[in-house]
Amino acid sequence: MNTTRVEAAAQEPEPDAAPGRLVLLTTSHRVAPGLLSWPAWQALRAADRVLCADGAHPQLPYLREAGISVEEASPTAPELVDACAGGHTVVVVATGEGEPALTDGLAGLAGSGRVRMPELELLPASYDLPGARLLDLVQVMDRIRAECPWSSRQTHQGLAKYGIEEAYELVEAIEAGDRDELREELGDVLLQVVFHSRIAEEDAEAPFSIDDVAGGIVAKLIHRHPHVFGDETAETPEDVKEHWLRTKAEEKRRASVTDGVPLGQPGLALAAKLASRVRTAGLEVPLPRGEGIGYDLLALAARAEGEGVDPEAALRAAARAYRDAVRTAEGVDA
Repeated sequence: MNTTRVEAAAQEPEPDAAPGRLVLLTTSHRVAPGLLSWPAWQALRAADRVLCADGAHPQLPYLREAGISVEEASPTAPELVDACAGGHTVVVVATGEGEPALTDGLAGLAGSGRVRMPELELLPASYDLPGARLLDLVQVMDRIRAECPWSSRQTHQGLAKYGIEEAYELVEAIEAGDRDELREELGDVLLQVVFHSRIAEEDAEAPFSIDDVAGGIVAKLIHRHPHVFGDETAETPEDVKEHWLRTKAEEKRRASVTDGVPLGQPGLALAAKLASRVRTAGLEVPLPRGEGIGYDLLALAARAEGEGVDPEAALRAAARAYRDAVRTAEGVDA
């Protein structure tokens, strides 16, 4: 017999020594259980064993309903390597934590160079959709409302001041151009929406939830954008504004163009909003005449609105410049 062939045969691994395949299957709790990708179902059906450490994993009832036999077990990394030996395929359905101890153990074995490792594959079985983290926020808010001594006692009226504060802090972040601060302040404003919606669920007479809030704004946006979701066309921002105002007027059926303008907003913003409503409606309403700085400010706000300037933003910019001048005069860094 040819010696070279004998040596080559001796070096070839026996079929039962094949290292096999280990698949770590991850799923998102933000996607309905059972909605898995086709590669995930293929891996599950082809597996010799399917393991899951969490007997209450939300996917398990659906896997078993589909005929997949799942063992409730949490083997160590060496035990899994042994289970794959002989060309077997083992699928591990990862728990919510992602099995960090197991992956660390497998990495240690692979790095040692002393263990013949199976083929390792991380297979995402479901992916988060855009906006999926909002579900986490709703769940966290549910728990805080139920368990936090402060949050569980809050009311719409008690939280109102925080809504105003967070809105101003958001505007400040926008004007400062700080991206990190902007992201944080947007989160704080979003929290106010979710918090109020959670409180509203408990109302005995007219309850509503965050889904009702979201559903309402979705319906409003679709109705006010017929050029996007309907048959109308809009070529310019002015066309879009015309659609918006027309559909808004149909929805509200207000007796006056001033209806719906919140009188509690800052004075310059209030004056500019009233002037905008009057101009948009095509009305000719002279500014009231009177003595005092209030009427002067009203005229300035109306003029700014007519020139496309936000008087509140303009005054804040001037005030910041004034603040910097004061700090300079004090010898303090601006």
